[in-house]
Amino acid sequence: MANKTERVEARFQPEVKQLAERAAIVSGISLTDYLAKLVREDAPKTLKSYSEIQLTNQQFDNFLSVCESEGEYEPDQAIKEAAKRLDEEGF
Repeated sequence: MANKTERVEARFQPEVKQLAERAAIVSGISLTDYLAKLVREDAPKTLKSYSEIQLTNQQFDNFLSVCESEGEYEPDQAIKEAAKRLDEEGF
């Protein structure tokens, strides 16, 4: 049984299309397979970069200090709204 596929339409500048076609040829695969490979390789990295936060040790220590404080800090409205959106999106 063949895998079901879906069509994606995209428009590229001629030089970008030519570059992708050349890269596909030297890779020994079709343009479609080449573009799919790029998405498979890049999309997880891109999604990860938007779902993780990296902190320095000092930033993390400051974060813990705020978390452990007894109500000294109250989050502002923008933070509360961002947290609400994250909750609604299932994060």
